[in-house]
Amino acid sequence: MKEKSMDIDSILDKYPGHPQYLISLLQDVQEEYNYISPEHLNLVCDHVGVPLTRAWSVATFYKSFSLEPRGEHEIKVCLGTACHLKGGERLMESLERDLHVCRGRTTEDLRFTLDTVNCLGSCALAPVVMIDDDYLGGAKLRTVKKSLEKV
Repeated sequence: MKEKSMDIDSILDKYPGHPQYLISLLQDVQEEYNYISPEHLNLVCDHVGVPLTRAWSVATFYKSFSLEPRGEHEIKVCLGTACHLKGGERLMESLERDLHVCRGRTTEDLRFTLDTVNCLGSCALAPVVMIDDDYLGGAKLRTVKKSLEKV
């Protein structure tokens, strides 16, 4: 996992203490720490002067934010109609078994977060798996495993 180069105070200092900077601050915290801890959420709220409930609703509304630690690498298995019909669900179940993690969760070593998506916009390549920013079309368990060994 990347080394933390910026502490929370440095992130907060980049923005004035106004509510309109809530999302920008949350994005920076998410990028730096790979999730938004309860402590950091409280510090951001104090800094911009918004209630915790508002920041929590923003952080839970947008899929790009996580309130739980995320893995160094994200694996997204498409379960849209085409991918589901071509074996996406079986592929997901195999990955859950092999990585010892349930969908929507992160491995104990914080290496991988396994999640589903409804569509990756590549239906002709079904089933599709996305590892970080790389798409794997016609994904099979062995090809996904080989890709995971490379990251």
